[in-house]
Amino acid sequence: MQITVDTTRCVGAGQCVLNAPEAFDQDEDGLVTVLTPRPAAGEWPDVRRAGSLCPSRAITVHEA
Repeated sequence: MQITVDTTRCVGAGQCVLNAPEAFDQDEDGLVTVLTPRPAAGEWPDVRRAGSLCPSRAITVHEA
């Protein structure tokens, strides 16, 4: 699994951080940052949930 984000689409809702704090954070402007671009397998369910709950679809989870 690999995570990419499009900060130009991010609206700072924070759902990513609430659902997968081990993989995401927010910068000083409230925009998503990736802490772990290739999360451990145990983190995958949280990362998938964070990606699906992102209201602006700024998070892409690559399953390869």
